Amino acid sequence: MKKLLLPLAIVALVAYACQQGPVRYTQNSPEIDTIKKLISNYNAKNFDASMFADTSKTYYNTKDNPMSAEEAMTYHKENDNNYASRGFLSDHQEYEMVLTDDGESWVNCWLDWKGTLKANGKEVVIPIHLTYQFVDGKIVREYGYWDPTEIVLTLQQLEAEAVKTEQEETE
Repeated sequence: MKKLLLPLAIVALVAYACQQGPVRYTQNSPEIDTIKKLISNYNAKNFDASMFADTSKTYYNTKDNPMSAEEAMTYHKENDNNYASRGFLSDHQEYEMVLTDDGESWVNCWLDWKGTLKANGKEVVIPIHLTYQFVDGKIVREYGYWDPTEIVLTLQQLEAEAVKTEQEETE
């Protein structure tokens, strides 16, 4: 019996060591599908917050002052006033889901966004990184990072020109 116990223990140890844990990285998951739907909704100007948890927090180009999902949708609607057209381009989209050492599920995506300013027809293309944390199939955190400099400077220039024109007309 003792002779049989050692080989059984070795087989059990090998079987335990060979068991694969959860997938830590993938490019196909229900969470990625959720983000693709969210991007599609954004492009269609369908501002649906149902993919977000009630307590979700959204951070755009900041780590402070989070927005709720509804506030983020309002942010997008208000920004739409500046554009004749806008949306994420379908080329070169990259998505990945990562399960962290702490057991957190995150979806990262790298996209190109294109907008045409309503005021002057200027087209702007901006690379954007978005990352989303999921809990129980819902987004609980969203972080977005991009360089808005070209748009901000153009809008400031247009505003300055409008003010100058208005001042000249009242003189």
